[in-house]
Formats: sequence, C-alpha cells, structure tokens
Amino acid sequence: MMRRTMLLAVTAFAVAIWASPAIAEDAAKSHEGKVVKVEENKLTMTGKDGKEHSHMVAKDAKITKDGKEHKLADLEAGAKIKVTVVKKDDKEWVTKIECLKSE
Repeated sequence: MMRRTMLLAVTAFAVAIWASPAIAEDAAKSHEGKVVKVEENKLTMTGKDGKEHSHMVAKDAKITKDGKEHKLADLEAGAKIKVTVVKKDDKEWVTKIECLKSE
C-alpha cells in the first residue's frame, strides 16, 4: 500500500513539473509594435493600433536581434519588435523582446 501511495505521489509531481511550462506559456501574451524609447528597465512602444504604451522589462528578459542576444539599451527608436508579457504578482513584465525585420 505504501508503494502505491509513493508511486502516485511521484507521478503527480512529475505531471505537475511537466505541465508547468505549458501553464506559464498560456499566461504569456505577445504583441508587436515599434520602439518609442527605452529608459532603464522600461520600454515605451506603439502597438499595431498606433497607441503608445509602456512595459516594465524583467532584468532577465531575453532580447534578440538577428538571432543574437542584445541588451535593452541596444534597442533603437522605430525598431519593429515583438514582446512577450507575463503577469506576475499583479504586475505585467516583458520577459522576451524580439527585433523583427522591417518590411
């Protein structure tokens, strides 16, 4: 009986670990726009609708351009980007910024 209980607990733990990235992925939202300005850990951008809005950027955010890692300060005004935003502790944080090719 103890073996079954232990096996069930280990299985439940493994399923929880396996499912957690999927849950985090579902909570993440992405959208595209253009950089207006960057200040310390704050990104101001325009969305596809042309409206300006700001995001706090996580310290460990992954920022890429042409497949290479960059720093937040490397983003230039007017650059077309795709940001991934995750809600944590009732705040939204950018965890990923991808520079896109201009059309």
